[in-house]
Amino acid sequence: MNPRLLQTFYVFGGIIILPFVPFLYWQGRRVRKRVGKLPDAAGETVGQFGEHAEIINLLAIGESTVAGVGASNHGDALGGQLARFLSAETGKSVRWHVLGESGITARETLQRLAPHLPETRMDVVVVALGGNDTFKVSSPNRWHNDMTRLISYIKTKYLNATILLANTPRVIDFPVLPKSLKFVLWRVSRLHHENAKNLELATENVFYFDEAKSVGDEFFSDGVHPSAQGYATWAEAMIKFLMKKTG
Repeated sequence: MNPRLLQTFYVFGGIIILPFVPFLYWQGRRVRKRVGKLPDAAGETVGQFGEHAEIINLLAIGESTVAGVGASNHGDALGGQLARFLSAETGKSVRWHVLGESGITARETLQRLAPHLPETRMDVVVVALGGNDTFKVSSPNRWHNDMTRLISYIKTKYLNATILLANTPRVIDFPVLPKSLKFVLWRVSRLHHENAKNLELATENVFYFDEAKSVGDEFFSDGVHPSAQGYATWAEAMIKFLMKKTG
């Protein structure tokens, strides 16, 4: 879908829900209070899965899912699980690195995390963003521009890396959200989803995981973030998708 049309949908949607904003804001505060704040995953942010001679370097960068919220350690969170399934699919060892911060948007990732990209050559970079841009109701224009700049920065740093964009959040599945918030935030997330598909089409060696399926309550640790099993399910699906796209 044309980015300009996505922005038009966003503006008209904002006009329609404007009278309900105070109520939605109140609901959002109640949800945040109920969920609280889980800690980031503990342990090292660098690790290796597999003992094969050939090594793939993998970087996961992004928001709370990369920080591992909902898992006890990074091996059980997104970075470690991606390495586990990539190793199984390729028959190679995978050395993984995670660079994540809870609550961060695409623009803040470019400002605060991108300058700290590892100097090690990366073969695969997984970008997991969109949750906070959805919850903060970032416009499609802002999301598209920020992600374009971030992808360009990563591609300049790692010239030959394959970039996988994780799916924007399926807030429709979040059990902790009331129906009214789901209604609004799901539509914002879908606008970012369409823009991510545009980014894939416009950029070489960038793939967007657009095959995310509905998940049940067991996927989550707190109604928002994945549990260790949720991370495993998600990571396996993304790696299988990547192998299908690049194999």
